[in-house]
Parts: sequence; structure tokens; C-alpha cells
Amino acid sequence: MSLLDDKQEDLEKHEFMMGAARGKLAVSLDLLTDALVLAGQHGVYCRSNRNPAKPSTDIATVIEAINAAKQLISDSMAEIKRERDERG
Repeated sequence: MSLLDDKQEDLEKHEFMMGAARGKLAVSLDLLTDALVLAGQHGVYCRSNRNPAKPSTDIATVIEAINAAKQLISDSMAEIKRERDERG
């Protein structure tokens, strides 16, 4: 069973409420949030040798990339909503 199989109910719910594109993006955002939480938890245990108060460089890079992807998805969802609202 894949992760998308596990999220099928959420996907159907979000697609019904928001439309197909925004629903898929919303579930993608949820998956990225879950990944961000896991990376953050991992970062607690994998500390930088240079600065033990910070996560290791690879974990910090993954967290940055996930946050950037979440921002792009959020922006895309807002743009789709604006376009839909403008059409009436």
C-alpha cells in the first residue's frame, strides 16, 4: 500500500471541497508538513558538529527545501482560487 492509498480519503474530501487541482495541492501540502515534522524530529538527534545548537547541514537543507515547496504550493493554491473567483 502506498502513501497515496493511505491519503485517498483525504484526497477525495479535499478535491470535493476545493476542486481537483487545489485538493491535490492541499494533500501535497499536508504530506510536506508531515515530512517537515519528521525531518525536524530527526534534526533533534542529528546535530551539527560545528554548532550543536543547530541541526546538521543536510537536515537543515531538507527543512529549507520542504518549506520552500510548501510556500510554492500555497502560492499556487491562492492563484488558482483567485482565477476561479475572477471567472465567477
